Amino acid sequence: MSGGGGSYDFDDDAEKESGRGGGRAQKDFDCPSCNANNPVDEPLAQGDEVRCNYCGSEFKVFVNSEGRVRFKEV
Repeated sequence: MSGGGGSYDFDDDAEKESGRGGGRAQKDFDCPSCNANNPVDEPLAQGDEVRCNYCGSEFKVFVNSEGRVRFKEV
């Protein structure tokens, strides 16, 4: 009952991970289809195509101006 509660924004963690350190490259991704975590050899970059090692879905990588990574199924 200390009343210190604030609201939790689910995007907070993703922003910290993708923006941490200014230029830290993302070396894994969570599959948008099955949510499995997939490590990658090379950091994700604009235009890359990646495949989920678990469900086999393929995605094209898009990086916005803030460095946030998005995926579109191919």
